[in-house]
Amino acid sequence: MDWIDLLQWPAMVVTVVAAWYVASERERKRNWGFWLFLASNVLWVAWGLYSGAHALVVLQLCLAAMNIRGAVKAAS
Repeated sequence: MDWIDLLQWPAMVVTVVAAWYVASERERKRNWGFWLFLASNVLWVAWGLYSGAHALVVLQLCLAAMNIRGAVKAAS
């Protein structure tokens, strides 16, 4: 197993933590959640490109756009 195959596990953990934070009632945690989602998008894109999972890459790019929108709204 290549090291990049293991990237899916931290990507999954960061995604779950991000979802937990976004659901928080505290504004600061919600803001962190969007940034964590963006980090997970990067991890998933890296893994998806390596694995040839093109639909996953496109999905993550779409989700990243939504996360950027959410981060902007959370900051204002």
